[in-house]
Order: sequence, then C-alpha cells, then structure tokens
Amino acid sequence: ELMKEVGIQFPEKRYHQYPFQFSGGMRQRIVIAIALANDAEILLCDEPTTALDVTIQAQILELINKIKKERNLSVVFITHDLGVVANMADRIGVMYAGKIVEIGKVDEIFYNPKHPYTWALLSSMPNLETDDKLDAIPGTPPNMIYPPVGDAFAARNKYALQIDFEQQPPYFKVSDTHYAATWLLHPDAPKVELPEAIKRNIERRKHHE
Repeated sequence: ELMKEVGIQFPEKRYHQYPFQFSGGMRQRIVIAIALANDAEILLCDEPTTALDVTIQAQILELINKIKKERNLSVVFITHDLGVVANMADRIGVMYAGKIVEIGKVDEIFYNPKHPYTWALLSSMPNLETDDKLDAIPGTPPNMIYPPVGDAFAARNKYALQIDFEQQPPYFKVSDTHYAATWLLHPDAPKVELPEAIKRNIERRKHHE
C-alpha cells in the first residue's frame, strides 16, 4: 500500500526486488515509504533531492507535497537549494555554524532578509535574468571544534561590526514571525542598505507575481 502511495508501479512485483534493481528516484520513493511506515506526524527530509536528476527532483517534491496534504504531515526540509525552499516551505530557518541566524515566513526571508548570511545566500542564487557575476561567499566556515567568539559568520561578513567579533548577537524581532540574530538590527547599529543584487531580485520577483 505504501509503495503504491509513493507512486511505485507494480508494487506486488517490486516488493521482492533488491535496491540495485531500483533507479535513484525509485529508491528515494522507497525511503519515503519507509519513513511513512510508522505513521509519522513529522517527516524529516535531509537533502532528499540532491543526487537526483532535475525532472525526478520535481516528481519527488510533488510527491512530498501530496503526502503532506493527504496525511496532514509536518515536513522539516533540510537543503542548500533555495529554489526548493521557495517552492516547498511555509517557514524558513537559515542556519550557519549550527545556529539558526534568521527565521521567518517564506516571504519574509525572501523579500525582507535581515542577516548578512541570508543576504549572501540569496546573492549567490542564480536566476534566468542573471547576467552579472554571482557573489560567492568569501572564506570558509569556522572550525566548530574551536568555535569563534562572537558571531560565527563575522570573519566572512563584509558588514561585520567590531562587536560581531566579541559577542554573539541575540535574536532581534523583525515581526511576530520573523527574527534575526545580527547586531545590524540593534538600534545603535549603522544603517546598512540591502545589497543591490538582492534588491534587483526582489523587484523581479514582485514583477513576476
């Protein structure tokens, strides 16, 4: 029944086959069926589509959305793919070095991002209108065996303030549903403009909608 539910044809025959007899997309469906077998209320999906061909990727995402509605499931989706995030999520938690640095509804994160790491992620995201060079995030993630003092992103953040190297920022409230851990939201912080690439992307998105 579960194999049928996740869209595997001839499940009676397939049931007795070995993993090597399944394609990557089929194996992904089987894993989802296994996850549903205990009648879970929360489905954890850790990079569930990374190794898949783009067309299969779309099918798996569609499947997860379908099952989510039918079973009234909550899905926690862990991914680096912001395109997937935009299409799948209701709320987003942006993580850096093991800490959620910004959390909010999808529109809040994409249209009103507040943390420099969120800006860096959104600036490095290609789209069909991208004609200039994408912004890569400089440097490398910190060694968490010896965690940095202050904001873990500070060394890679061109908007970093002195306090970022000395003290971890608390969460500042942007709205009832939107919080970000950045000293830039402190009332005494200098005013920083959104990066141009993000402003352009926001304008494009609004225009398409």
